[in-house]
Amino acid sequence: MFLEAQAAELGAATNTLLAYGRDLKDFDEWLARQSRTFDEVQRADVEAYLIFCDAQGLAKSTRARRLSAVKQLYRFAFEEGLRTDNPAIQISGPGHTKGLPKILSIEEVDRLLSASRSAGRTETDRQRNTCLMELLYATGMRVSELVGLPVSATRGDPRLLLIMGKGGKERMVPLSPDARSALALWITLRDASEAARAAKKLPASKFLFPSRSKEGHLTRHRFYLLIKEISVAAGVDPSKVTPHTLRHAFATHLLAGGADLRAIQTMLGHADIATTEIYTHVLEARLSELVLDHHPLSETAKRKPSNGA
Repeated sequence: MFLEAQAAELGAATNTLLAYGRDLKDFDEWLARQSRTFDEVQRADVEAYLIFCDAQGLAKSTRARRLSAVKQLYRFAFEEGLRTDNPAIQISGPGHTKGLPKILSIEEVDRLLSASRSAGRTETDRQRNTCLMELLYATGMRVSELVGLPVSATRGDPRLLLIMGKGGKERMVPLSPDARSALALWITLRDASEAARAAKKLPASKFLFPSRSKEGHLTRHRFYLLIKEISVAAGVDPSKVTPHTLRHAFATHLLAGGADLRAIQTMLGHADIATTEIYTHVLEARLSELVLDHHPLSETAKRKPSNGA
C-alpha cells in the first residue's frame, strides 16, 4: 500500500519504487530477527538498525537511503492513522559525502560522438547509436528519460524537445543542429523498421528507441554497456564514461561557455538550484588543476620535462 501511494501521489519512478521495496524488505527482515513488529518499532529500534547497517560495511549513501525509506514509511503510516507517531522523524542520517562528478573534456566528448557513428554491426545500429549519443550530450537527459523517450515527442524536426522528468514534471530543452540531424536520420530508419514489423502484423512501438525488452524500449543496462563499447573505440578511459557523465559534460561545458546556472537547472530538471551548483565546483577544481599543471611558478609544472629536454 505504501509503494502504491508513492507511485500515485508522488509520481515516483519505477527504479525509485524498486529501491524503496528492497530497503524496506531488508528492514522488515531485520525486525523479524529482533522479534519486533512494525507496530512496536520505536526510535531506538531504528537507530539499532542503522548501527547494524554500519556494521555490515554499507556505504554512507546506502545507509542514508535506507533511513529515508524507513522515514517515508512511518510518515505514511502516521498520515494514514496507522501510527500515532513517526519513530524515525528525529533521527539524523549518516550524511553523504558527495564527490565531484567525473569530468569529460570537450575533446573527449567529440571523440565519443565520432566513435558512435561507426559503432554497430548494421547501418541501423550505427544511426541509432549516433542519435543516442547526440541527444544525450545535446540535452543532458537522464538515461531513463532518453531510452524511454516517446517517438511522438520527436516528430516534425523539433527545435525544442519536451522531456518528461521525475515526478511527471515536463521541461523543454533545445536541440543542437547535430542532434536534430542525427534524430532525423534515425527516425527515417526507425520508421522503416516499424513498417516492416507492421507488415508482419506485429504491434507498433511508441518509443523512439524500440527494442524487444520487457519495457519495449532500449534498456538502461544495454545503453550503459553500449556507451562503454563506444568509449573503448574512441580511446577514452571507459571508467570515466557513463550515461551520467555525458549529462555532467553537458552541464559543465554549458557553464564554462557562460550559460546561466538557472537555465542549466531548468534543462537538467533539478528541483533545487543547490544540486546544479555542484558544477560550479567542478569548474573551480578544473581551473585549479590547470593552474597547477601549467603555471610556470607551480611545482607541478616545474617537475614536467620541457619540450627541449
